Amino acid sequence: MRLLTRIAPPLLALAVAACSSIDVNTNYDPTATQKLEGYRTYAWLPQPTGKDDRVYNPIVGARVEQSVDRYLQSRGYQKVESTANPDFLIGWHGAIHNALKAETVDAYYGYPWGGPFTDPFFAGGAVTMPETELREYEEGSLILDIVDPQSRQLVWRGTAQAELDENASAEKQQRRLDESVKEVLERFPPKAK
Repeated sequence: MRLLTRIAPPLLALAVAACSSIDVNTNYDPTATQKLEGYRTYAWLPQPTGKDDRVYNPIVGARVEQSVDRYLQSRGYQKVESTANPDFLIGWHGAIHNALKAETVDAYYGYPWGGPFTDPFFAGGAVTMPETELREYEEGSLILDIVDPQSRQLVWRGTAQAELDENASAEKQQRRLDESVKEVLERFPPKAK
């Protein structure tokens, strides 16, 4: 039992950290790397439209733009009007979709305990088989696009995906959005190889 009380807190911390992770991916045009490093001013592309009102509505659009503006401006980028010849244009897209996750629980590592006759640490204890359950959840995706204003070609794209918490407060949702924007834009501009 002492072993269980020593390993339970670190395992719980890992489980919570795993649930709150944000998967981030980026892609870019390798021929535009030097150009991307010289960018200093930006303007927003028009607000996107889509069928999912949970994503494409004025409230979400304003929150995404404010979060991106705060992060870019903290790194020295300047927001200008699209008529002021910005170095790059930025746009966003989002999606919410259902996902499945397989979770396996092995009773050997702590639960359920049924006394010395089912405890595998005692001689003659019963061996229990791991149980796998499928869990359905909603996953949100945020895509940030950097577009060359002259050619109107996509030159960089960053994507963040994370499990959504349907009961999260507006403040928690904003913190999660800020965290996603930060993790994506930390990779902009890409480093030349």
